[in-house]
Amino acid sequence: MTVTEEAAAPQIGQERRRKEDQRLITGRTRWTDNIVLNGMLHLAMVRSPYAHARITNIETAEAKAMPNVVTVLTGADVAEEQGSLPNAWPITEDQKAPPHPSIAVDRVAFAGEIVAVVVARTAAEARDAADLVDVDYEELPPALDLKEAAEDKTLAHPDLGTNKSAFWQFDSADAGTGGSVDEAIEAARRDGILIEREYRQQRLIPAFMEPRSVVCDPTGEQLTVWSATQVPHFVRFFIAVVLGVPESKVRVIAPDVGGGFGGKLQFTPEEAITVVVARRLGKPCKYTETRSESLMSGHHGRDQWQRLTLAATKDGTVTGLKVDLLADMGAYLGLVTSGIPILGAFMFNGIYKFPAYQFNCTNVFTNKTWTDAYRGAGRPEATYAIERMMTELAAEVGVDPLEIRERNWIKHEEFPFSTVAGLEYDTGNYEAATEKAKRLFGYDELRAEQQRRRDAKDPVQLGIGVSTFTEMCGLAPSRVLGSLRYAAGGWEHASVRMLATGKVEVVTGASAHGQGHETAFSQIVADRLGVPFEDVEVLHGDTQIAHKGLDTYGSRSLTVGGEALVKAADKVVEKAKPIAAHLLEASVDDIEFRQGRFGVRGTDKGLGIAEIALATFAAHDFPEGVEPTLDSDATYDPVNFSFPHGTHLCAMEIDTETGGVTMRKYVCVDDVGTVINPLIVAGQVHGGLVQGIAQALWEEAVYDDSGTLVSASFVDYLVPTAADTISYGVSHTTTPSITNTLGTKGVGEAGTIASTPAVVNAVVDALRPFGVIDVRMPCTPERIYKAIHARDGADTGGAPTVGAAGPHFDEADTADRTAGNDSTDQNGSSL
Repeated sequence: MTVTEEAAAPQIGQERRRKEDQRLITGRTRWTDNIVLNGMLHLAMVRSPYAHARITNIETAEAKAMPNVVTVLTGADVAEEQGSLPNAWPITEDQKAPPHPSIAVDRVAFAGEIVAVVVARTAAEARDAADLVDVDYEELPPALDLKEAAEDKTLAHPDLGTNKSAFWQFDSADAGTGGSVDEAIEAARRDGILIEREYRQQRLIPAFMEPRSVVCDPTGEQLTVWSATQVPHFVRFFIAVVLGVPESKVRVIAPDVGGGFGGKLQFTPEEAITVVVARRLGKPCKYTETRSESLMSGHHGRDQWQRLTLAATKDGTVTGLKVDLLADMGAYLGLVTSGIPILGAFMFNGIYKFPAYQFNCTNVFTNKTWTDAYRGAGRPEATYAIERMMTELAAEVGVDPLEIRERNWIKHEEFPFSTVAGLEYDTGNYEAATEKAKRLFGYDELRAEQQRRRDAKDPVQLGIGVSTFTEMCGLAPSRVLGSLRYAAGGWEHASVRMLATGKVEVVTGASAHGQGHETAFSQIVADRLGVPFEDVEVLHGDTQIAHKGLDTYGSRSLTVGGEALVKAADKVVEKAKPIAAHLLEASVDDIEFRQGRFGVRGTDKGLGIAEIALATFAAHDFPEGVEPTLDSDATYDPVNFSFPHGTHLCAMEIDTETGGVTMRKYVCVDDVGTVINPLIVAGQVHGGLVQGIAQALWEEAVYDDSGTLVSASFVDYLVPTAADTISYGVSHTTTPSITNTLGTKGVGEAGTIASTPAVVNAVVDALRPFGVIDVRMPCTPERIYKAIHARDGADTGGAPTVGAAGPHFDEADTADRTAGNDSTDQNGSSL
């Protein structure tokens, strides 16, 4: 017998166009809001206009009398069945958290909290009736300022008696991973360099393309829920736990999902309410949020004050780092709200060899929308802080920012490297990525141009920003997550099914929302089994098809989900070997598998995997005691995180007369290990860059003094378009991971993590001759102008000032210590 099909060409590393794109860009797909069921009812939410208030009365009669309104339900109506929304990451045993009802019962804690739901025959009729629900409130003072909330000046939840949810500390001396940071600081104070800075991570909004939507069908034997979510398996679990529906009776489907960025990593009030209403009425129900609802009540991200103290010797060798963090939880703890700052705890040391480190984090409640995961989740905040501090250290020592980094980073020959934060970085080559980035950027030439402009006192100054980063991603292993008190594991599940026709069905627990899973996973399985790329079908996002999984977030799809696929595909091959040996009349030990063909060592005899699949299906001539199936499952739990890294270089031009800011050039060289599909990697990096740059220059969720979100539309919340950006120079180096079979590392968050400090470092670099050491994000023209003119006696809104002893902060100013603190300052900058 000889093989009847040609061996497939290798797929890993090929620039394959995404399988998904044809249906996505031509509109031949089905979003959750496109789903229409017979007899379906529509929901509209009545939301509080107040940040903090008691509910004294709700009148629903007028709304109920509207045409085609079925009912109006309040929190009191469903108090016994709605439960409390979950927090899956209680970071300490004594963590404080208020109950989190889907519909407020007697008090609201943020503007936008749901107080009633209207059910009608059409969405328009539900929204019209919602306007007629009359709610009486007794307004209470809101806790809005993070620093004041940390001092309990006003309580976000009076019943808790404090705004402090939890305090979490990591100390290298206690953990045995390093020395005493206090001793390092004292030594630097006596005879070294001590740099103290405070940085503000502004509040951001995920702003995904597709607003959240949920449909629930309670008819029949099973409860079926469609949701625009990143985490269908989580949603299924929490419907069971929170609402008391047997898990075996719940099916959750995430159809094509239009982006998430962490903003759909949640079990939402709207999901719970839609299920409660559908079950109560016995009819299918749908809720789809408006864009303003999405921006106002979908969870937000970031929102921290960071105080850092860096100790170093006089030559700039780092000796210690202390981080004191205030993290704004908002009004409630969402799914992983409390753990987001803790993810950053392991990354403040970055790529540098700190001998001592301490991280102190206080989680604080305010009367604002709660925060949770947003692209990078804790790691962008940490990277921003350490990369800003390393640039400040370079300025203090008087050397180039790249030189100070090279002086302190882990050398490539030192890997694997145990960090002061307790992680083990498996591989990396910061030297190679930096050298390539410098060459592509034209670093030396731009530095020379910068000096010429400074010498000429050019009104348009050039700034060059550096960010050399790493991140921990591929959220796992389960044991580590458990040690951090995270409720879930970090494994992933996959199945590979060989069909009788030789085609392959792949089922993955990872749930895509724009990443290109169907393409990349097809490439992996095609290579592993030696079948054509086109013959692989990837199924996901439906808990009845993919019955096990932990979904998609934290750059884990490839490093965890992809590895599960590799193991399942390898099991298929191992199952096929005894069948091939029987059919080829050879010993199993003599069977070799290469490029889709089972051959007998030393001969030209062989069978293709499709022939084995058909023979298994028929099972006519089959070895004794062998099960007639090739289908295989695998569950993979990593032994370590993955650690991508890279060097990002940014050139910004600043008009010192107006504060105008323009991006001149941006180059990044990332090392994400083995690249499965270069097109997908480039797309992930490009998207991440835009989001990180947007934090640096444009985006900010702004509240007024009463706790109303005043940036609740895209008129005021400035999300950049393609017209606002430049062409980025994107490249990579390859240092494969040694902790997984493929050698892959995460890529989905890299651009967002690295780009923000690169841009701000460039802005500050341009302004450093003016004595400016920081500009608060977003770096708008107004804030830049105020920073430039701080020494002229202008109102700088808390900008750094410059005296005989150099830059310093006014210690009396606790609200803002960077240039610009105008909450209405949303002027755009130009790329």
